Amino acid sequence: MMLLQPGGWSCAVHNTHASIKWAILLTRVSFSPGDITQKGYEKKRSKLLAPYIPQIQGVDPSLLSSQAGLGPTGSKHNKTRAANTRDERFRSDLHTEAVHAALAKYKERKMPMPSKRRSVLVQSSVEACTPPDTSSASEDEGSLRRAGRMVSSTPYQNHPAPNVEHWFNRVIQGSSTSSSASSTSSHPGGRASAHATAANAAAVLADLMAHTQIDNHSTPPDVTVLTERSLNKDRDRPPVASVRGVPRGYNHSSVMETADGVPVSSRVSSKIQQLLNTLKRPKRPPLREFFVDDFEELVDVQQPDPNQPKAEGNQMSPLEGEPVGLISNWPPSLLTSLQRWGTTHSKSPCLTALDNAGKPVYTLTYGKLWTRSQKLAYTLLNKLSTRNEPLLLPGDRVALVFPNNDPVMFMVAFYGCLLAELVPVPIEVPLTRKDAGSQQIGFLLGSCGVTLALTTEACQKGLPKAQTGEVVTFKGWPRLLWFVTDGKHVVKPPKDWHPTIREASNEIAYIEYKSSKEGSTMGITVSYSAMLAHCQALSQACAYTQGETICNVLDFKRDAGLWHGVLTSVMNRMHVISIPYSLMKANPLSWIQKVHTYKARVAVVKSRDMHWSLLAQRDQRDINLSSLRMLIVADGANPWSISSCDAFLNVFQARGLRPEVICPCASSAEALTVAIRRPPESGVPPPGKAVLSMSGLSHGVIRVDTDEKLSVLTVQDVGQVMPGALVCVVHVEGIPYLCQTDEVGEICVSSRSTGITYYGLPGMTKNIFETIPITASGAPISDRPFTRTSLLGFIGPDKLVFIVGKMDGLMTVSGRRHNADDVVATALAVEPMKFVYRGRIAVFSVSVLHDERIVVVAEQRPDASEEDSFQWMSRVLQAIDSIHQVGVYCLALVPANTLPKAPLGGIHISETKQRFLEGALHPCNVLMCPHTCVTNLPKPRQKQPEAGPASMIVGNLVAGKRIAQACGRDVTQLEDNDQFLYMQDVLQWRAQATPDHSLFLVLNAKGTVSSTASCLQLHKRAERVAVALMEKGRLNTGDHVALVYPPGIDLIATFYGCLYAGCVPVTVRPPHPQNLATTLPTVKMIVEVSKSVCILTTQAIMKLLKSKEATAAVDVKSWPLVLETDDLPRKKSFQMYKPPTPEMLAYLDFSVSTTGILAGVKMSHAATSALCRSIKLQCELYPSRQIAICLDPYCGLGFALWCLCSVYSGHQSILVPPLELETNVSLWLSAVSQYKVRVTFCSYSVMEMCTKGLGSQTEALRVSTHTFLRSVNLSCVRTCMVVAEERPRITLTQSFSKIFKDLGLSPRAVSTTFGCRVNVAICLQGTSGPDPTTVYLDMRALRHDRVRLVERGSPHSLPLMESGKILPGVKVIIANTETKGPLGDSHLGEVWVSSPHNATGYYTVYGEEALHADHFNTKLSFGDTHTIWARTGYLGFLRRTELTDASGERHDALYVVGSLDETLELRGMRYHPIDIETSVIRSHKSIAECAVFTWTNLLVVVVELSGSEHEALDLVPLVTNVVLEEHYLIVGVVVVVDPGVIPINSRGEKQRMHLRDGFLADQLDPIYVAYNM
Repeated sequence: MMLLQPGGWSCAVHNTHASIKWAILLTRVSFSPGDITQKGYEKKRSKLLAPYIPQIQGVDPSLLSSQAGLGPTGSKHNKTRAANTRDERFRSDLHTEAVHAALAKYKERKMPMPSKRRSVLVQSSVEACTPPDTSSASEDEGSLRRAGRMVSSTPYQNHPAPNVEHWFNRVIQGSSTSSSASSTSSHPGGRASAHATAANAAAVLADLMAHTQIDNHSTPPDVTVLTERSLNKDRDRPPVASVRGVPRGYNHSSVMETADGVPVSSRVSSKIQQLLNTLKRPKRPPLREFFVDDFEELVDVQQPDPNQPKAEGNQMSPLEGEPVGLISNWPPSLLTSLQRWGTTHSKSPCLTALDNAGKPVYTLTYGKLWTRSQKLAYTLLNKLSTRNEPLLLPGDRVALVFPNNDPVMFMVAFYGCLLAELVPVPIEVPLTRKDAGSQQIGFLLGSCGVTLALTTEACQKGLPKAQTGEVVTFKGWPRLLWFVTDGKHVVKPPKDWHPTIREASNEIAYIEYKSSKEGSTMGITVSYSAMLAHCQALSQACAYTQGETICNVLDFKRDAGLWHGVLTSVMNRMHVISIPYSLMKANPLSWIQKVHTYKARVAVVKSRDMHWSLLAQRDQRDINLSSLRMLIVADGANPWSISSCDAFLNVFQARGLRPEVICPCASSAEALTVAIRRPPESGVPPPGKAVLSMSGLSHGVIRVDTDEKLSVLTVQDVGQVMPGALVCVVHVEGIPYLCQTDEVGEICVSSRSTGITYYGLPGMTKNIFETIPITASGAPISDRPFTRTSLLGFIGPDKLVFIVGKMDGLMTVSGRRHNADDVVATALAVEPMKFVYRGRIAVFSVSVLHDERIVVVAEQRPDASEEDSFQWMSRVLQAIDSIHQVGVYCLALVPANTLPKAPLGGIHISETKQRFLEGALHPCNVLMCPHTCVTNLPKPRQKQPEAGPASMIVGNLVAGKRIAQACGRDVTQLEDNDQFLYMQDVLQWRAQATPDHSLFLVLNAKGTVSSTASCLQLHKRAERVAVALMEKGRLNTGDHVALVYPPGIDLIATFYGCLYAGCVPVTVRPPHPQNLATTLPTVKMIVEVSKSVCILTTQAIMKLLKSKEATAAVDVKSWPLVLETDDLPRKKSFQMYKPPTPEMLAYLDFSVSTTGILAGVKMSHAATSALCRSIKLQCELYPSRQIAICLDPYCGLGFALWCLCSVYSGHQSILVPPLELETNVSLWLSAVSQYKVRVTFCSYSVMEMCTKGLGSQTEALRVSTHTFLRSVNLSCVRTCMVVAEERPRITLTQSFSKIFKDLGLSPRAVSTTFGCRVNVAICLQGTSGPDPTTVYLDMRALRHDRVRLVERGSPHSLPLMESGKILPGVKVIIANTETKGPLGDSHLGEVWVSSPHNATGYYTVYGEEALHADHFNTKLSFGDTHTIWARTGYLGFLRRTELTDASGERHDALYVVGSLDETLELRGMRYHPIDIETSVIRSHKSIAECAVFTWTNLLVVVVELSGSEHEALDLVPLVTNVVLEEHYLIVGVVVVVDPGVIPINSRGEKQRMHLRDGFLADQLDPIYVAYNM
């Protein structure tokens, strides 16, 4: 039940009749079993803390947290008074204790700390080195310390909203602590020991947090522990045909192995291990067991908890304030008051302005205010004109831009506008063009039609100027005329001129601006009558009397500062002492001193001001606050202001402050003042407090906490509703039904003194200012419209109003409501002083995957270490989790002074959120916890028991789907030449038939021909090589020879030389001279794995292979025989070798797959010849043709096109080595243009180079005069084919086509080929036939191996381009990877191929053919069980198109989706890395490249950062968000690396497995590694 302490300041609890009634009402409500307090803690706080905090010096541990830091207040005045002892349950420091208890629970959880490169570590904000910006917390702190006023190192609160909790028990002994504690604090010795005690206690806790070891029993099975056996196994392992593995010289002692044999650095893996350990304990309820196996992946909808507390009270009845008193001399309008006091009491002081030293600069009298306002009014109306037209007409809006330290000029301008019947719009002074929120203010001014801004001379001088000397136009602002209102610029009106003073009407008097949660700025219009009614209501509620002195610490331009300090004060002829913000920063005690000096009766402050004065107060014996009859706490509606009030009273009671003068109030921009606690003399019931269960509040109901004291919110009332107002509480969302008495809702007010509209926004105005609350039966409660206040609260006993939060800070997560301020308070209770700035914490929610996610951003102190900050962050997460039962999605620390600032200190929340979402916050520490927060992922897919292959076929037939198979043209009928030709025979024949026909031209970087070869020249050189092999090398037929040459004629000649000699050539990419360490081991491995007995190479490479540098990378003594072929002698008599059968091995083709496996395939003479024949037919190649090739010549189709096809078909090949493009990007396209080539081949890396390098220069190329003296013209190109072993990169090919369209490239020309290890050329567009088609697939269906076509642009659609036309002689079928049965058109399956040019098998050393035998000869389990197929290892599908091919048949298109080895099996679904990578690259402009892989079921995302290193941490939340939103996956680890770290092979494919090995072996040198919790 709810405990209220009426008479909060007296020792006894007065059980008034009303509170008994309230108590009885709530006793009926059973305590909900879902409440966190019951759930979390069976034991009391002291029992929880006892095991972790030793009893030091016999101090009871339960006192520790409340004794932490009694330093500054240990004065003899600080004895706790008997009058102040109250029920323990109302202590406002309970929250801190709750947090400490919650943390003690978590002591065994250790989280992996992110790793960061040093350069990022030291980066802090640019401003951190300079004195901080004027409105930041850090400077205020500094100034306090410098002045020597502060003993404790506690920073003060710079923002009205966040809690004022933790410092309370640090700085002051709470007003409700037990006597033993306060007696300790009153002795100097006791103070020190209490400090030590608290410090030790905290240290013990931190120690426990930091040094908890993970015990080995909890290690999951997939990471094996390092053992002697696994090490030896690794050492003795023979070299396998794999490039993966431990690099030479790598220290084995630091290697662990996972179950799949991946070496792992203990550092990285131990972190991932910790991460897995944190994830193994599921924190959230398990997902419900439902998943409809349909294409739609259902995002789990949070079902309400059946045990959650529900409202059980009666429907509330609206609450009326007392009637507005009819006082005879109340003026008919506010301007009448001004005229009256200005003429009858002209000498009365109206406003005293202070300078930054606290000295009064100027006192404005009522007479001066009246005359100066008149002068300004006359000037504005009569002396400003454009083209003889007056500039301003009555009702026009005018901006008031006055600095916070000049209230006098503001007041004159404000009343001057009212007298001229102009509408003042007070705004902040824009300091720079980029002020947070300044653009939104500009939109407000624009929408209000403001053309004139009034300001002071000093302020105008300080504004940024354009070169013309005029004030610049700020971003988003309309063009303004700036008018200076200082004396010399205004003119005295003639004697016969008098301002018109009308009775208060519904015309707009002024517009007050307000920023919404989203950051947009609205102008709230207040009419003359509302302004007057509000002043009357305030005068009555606060019992203001004429001539009173009031001290105003608030901003006088808006809110309570304007209402009390500018408007109501004039109505009652009061004297206002205005304390500027800058003075408060220099001397936080200034307002208290002024109250004392001027014997002020009323002070208007925020809890921040009370807090600052506490931190700064030394024994100020000369201060006396007994004159105060009201201390109005303007942000009393903030739930955490209670601790400021308690602490302030505790200290200043000894200086004459009476407990009953503290008057919290609640207000909102729309409804103005909603409620205020009355001064004691007005005879209202005493104040009350409530201790509410935070769990209950999150469900929107009021539940009183049980005696646990954990997870509670202590709130104080904000008094009674305003005179003449009708107040009710309605549901926050949907129809405004009245709430029940024990339900929290939005407070609505119906009164003459509220705002009337949002200027220019009729729709929103209707929702907010014209709400009609209705009863449960649907009847309206009144015919008067109500204004929504955006305050969340309830009405307590004695008609007291309680506020528990604001709509702006409301975050609805999984159906439960949390308040941003409450979360801030919890974060601050976790030892905040050491690591972050108190007032510089922002909490907001972002929408990710159909739910709100909580983000906490704080400014970190420059002196906080990495380790400390991380410890603090992980404890904050745990505390929030325990106290609020909600997970934090992201916690980020930014360098000091870098968060966007609100006008008077504090943080601009919406701007911070905007920067977070745009990746522009630049944090220095980030902790993401998606695993605990995201509980609405679709249920993991359960694999259904597969239907047998036979029923699949029947099912497909019944469904009318054909079996997915297709074939190219039949070659048997096309070939007229029955005689089989070996490649060496073809060359010999060409050398005799067309000896001078040029077969090859090789171009260098300058575009000139560096070497050529005719048929005869090639034949002669091949013969010389064959002789050298026989004589120098003494090789036998069938020996394997490695050819290590740069791209050129030598490579081709030695290849045919080997065939002439009967040897088996193996082409090997030469090592890179600048990068021997990584490229030479690959050469060595291919030479060893291919069992080459001899290496043929050039003289230069031969030297390199045996150089000193090479010895560091490989064992150079173990090279086989190396022959250089630069100067071979003329040939002697030579007999060419004739293979006995075409099935004999012709050459070996070695390449590294994208999964990092080095695989060599065997190509027979028959396959080689068939391959050439297919390509010849598809591309229509004849001796008169020319083709240009810009590919690497070492493997796959690149090798075939470079070395084989020209010899077979006789066409001329223009060879462009891709390496040369690094020095001249335009080389390939210039060659194509110069030789007017119709068919050209390139790789994706070449295409990318051209797109990036030439994209901006196409115009220059077209008319270029450099390199070639002709312009590049690509209109000759019919087919430009990209050779690839992957899914077509549609974005790249499209941008290439788009960029070079201007140079004549036909949009239809670009297409792709597809080949793989088992068959290097399956598809190739060729010169005739239909254009390649593009389809759009539903990516979600694809994850379930389904193919569902959707419209272009539909959500989750994936564009996929056909991989080229199937080659002649090639048959393709789509088969199920597991059952090996044929699949229908609508299914994704493995592409199987049958063709005369299939390779005959893998070539491996240790007879592992059995492992891969079925890759090359496998049969379907059903259907056509006779054909022998080869499995490509690629997933794809076939689709019959509407197009027809050359034979008139319907064209079957093959679409390749991705490599089976690379797919990621996550949550029972199949993901293709490229899809996730594409999403990630789109998420931020600084992501240059991305690669993903999995490790022990965690998804690891590696991104290359192209921006500066301080952007690295911005990427972590964005990457996590986009993968969640688009793929429903939680990222486990985000690794940010430098550009170029992700390894890419010569074909431009990512080597993800190399990257994975490098990551696990800790070799990436990452900028940042984030482990998502």
